[in-house]
Parts: sequence; structure tokens; C-alpha cells
Amino acid sequence: MPAVRLLPAEASHNLAVMACKYRVYPASQYQDDINLNTQFFGRLLSNPIGIAAGFDKNAEAVDGLKDLGFGFVEVGTVTPTAQEGNPKPRVFRLSEDKAIINRYGFNSDGHEAVLQRLSESRKKENFNAIVGVNLGRNRNTMTPVADYVQGVRMFGPVADYLVINVSSPNTKGLRDMQSKEKLTELLEQVNEARSRLESNRNVPILLKLSPDLEISDMSDIVDVIKRNKSRVDGLIVANTTVSRDNLHDAKWTAEAGGLSGEPLRARSTEMIAQMYQLTNGKVPIIGVGGVSSGYDAYQKFEAGASYVQIYTALVYEGPYLVEQIKDELSKLITQRGHSNIQSVVGTNSKFYLPKKKTQGFRN
Repeated sequence: MPAVRLLPAEASHNLAVMACKYRVYPASQYQDDINLNTQFFGRLLSNPIGIAAGFDKNAEAVDGLKDLGFGFVEVGTVTPTAQEGNPKPRVFRLSEDKAIINRYGFNSDGHEAVLQRLSESRKKENFNAIVGVNLGRNRNTMTPVADYVQGVRMFGPVADYLVINVSSPNTKGLRDMQSKEKLTELLEQVNEARSRLESNRNVPILLKLSPDLEISDMSDIVDVIKRNKSRVDGLIVANTTVSRDNLHDAKWTAEAGGLSGEPLRARSTEMIAQMYQLTNGKVPIIGVGGVSSGYDAYQKFEAGASYVQIYTALVYEGPYLVEQIKDELSKLITQRGHSNIQSVVGTNSKFYLPKKKTQGFRN
């Protein structure tokens, strides 16, 4: 990993994807403790640690990522037609902060190419990975809602879950789709498209949120997702942030893009607690943002997450981080007097709430 980090950030990312694609890394021999087993929308997970969207954008490395010991894999973001994304350079390492700024802008091979790869994977003997597809819209689309609907129709038959990504800061106008009116329209049409899938396949729909939302915005979103026509089955908290608070090197404060990694950890955990409280713990949450240890993951479960995802920490710690997180997390579960990971979820959510912004929570 130190050698790989001598390369430009995007080049090392592409190299890491290729290493997973061709299964260069040896498959993990770590045996997940039974206390890490959990249910994931009707499927059994051997552990609740997933790889976040953004690493394997085009479903090239699913088998290799499963080899590393992830409980589930999320690919994407995938757009209907192929697009190159923003001009390079568009990825930057903030080594002092163990963070990354990216402004990829949904670079994607498009629906058809990704669908073909996933369909071929499903045909392999003994393929048992749980795979989610993160859906986005094309940069210059005139019909953004239709882009997501098309994604549901395309990937509903092959994905284990779908993610509606309206929270990336790198596509102009995308985050506006988190507003109450626009989100309602989007999710109503997404649910309608799901209801029309062949064989009535009720693929879970998750919504990925920005960490830069105000509490009033979060409350509006909860109002939307509680309605039957615009409901979702889960939330992903949270995407990258445009905030540049507390960075060690001031030169990065003006760099455009979404910030991920250690600086996002506290805000992500706080927002998980907020959404857990606002939804009365009834909507499963995938927590993501700054997880680089079993303790970081445990805090997110305490705050209300049912699962967690990692990405940026892999850049700094390497692929064996997955085993380390699982081992530490399993030991913490036992040390804290719990029998399994499910019993940890939400046990300390109020501790992580911001002290002066708790008004409006529904108990």
C-alpha cells in the first residue's frame, strides 16, 4: 500500500480495482464470529461490513472484494449512459487527515455494461455475494427522475438492493433532489417502477443522504419516506461532505469536491443518531463515513446503524483492514455484554445527538 500511494490518487485507485478484479489479493481466511451474523433484508450476512459505492464503480471487482471478507458489496454510482465525469485531476489524498477529496462526477460505463457484468457474475457457480447497485443520473439529462426509474428497471432483476443517490456534491443540481417536493416525486416513481418488475421482485430501495443536511431537511425527508407511495426500505448515512472544518492543511479548504474519511467520522455518526431518532429506529441504516477501526464501526452501531461501509480507510490501511475491523468489532460486542451485533444497534443513539439541536425529534 505505501508503494501504491506513490502513484497519483486516481491511478492508484484504478490499480486497486484491477487487483481486486484479477483477484491478486489472497482470499481472506478469517472466520466471521457468529456474533457478527445478521439479517440483511431477508438475506443472511456473515458480517455487517460492506464496501461503499465509489470504489468499484462499474462492477468489475465484485468477486475480489468478496474475497477480502466484506459481507456485502455496493457498486456504482451507475448512470444510464456512459459518461467520463469531471476533468482530471479530480481525486486528492489528504494524508495528514487520512481523507480524500474527490470530484469524479459520476464517471460510469453506463447501465448496459454494468448490467452485463453483474448478469455474468450471477451465472457463476457458487456466486453468493450480496450486491447493491448505486444509481445516479447523467450530468446533462433533461429527465433526471426518468434516469433513476430506468436504473430500477434495469437492475431490479439482478441487484440485492438499489440505492437512490441524490447526495453527491459533484453533479450540479443533484442535491436539490433531496428537497421535499422533488424527493417525493422521485421516490413515488421509483416505487412505481419497482412494483412493475417482472415476478413482482420486491428489491429493497435505499436512499443515500448528504451529511450537510440541516435537521429541518432531515425531518422533511422522514416525512416523505414514511408515506406508502414514497417509502424506502433503508437509508445510507452519509455521502461525502463539502465542509472543510478542522483540516490540518489549509490548502485543501478551497479544493472543490466531496470530502471523505476521518474528518467525516463524527458528523456521520451524529447524523446516524439523528435519523435513528427521527425514524424511531424503524428504518435500517447503513452507516458510512470515517470508519477505520472496529471501535469506529461500533460507535456507528451504537448510534443506530444496522450495517456499516468503508472505503477511504482502505486507501491508507490496505485490504487487511477488513479483517482487523471485524476482529475488533466482534471482541467489542462481547466485552460490552452483547450477544450479537443486532443487540448493539441504537443502544446509545442519544449520546451522539448534537446537544443543542435535538428539538423536533419524534420520540
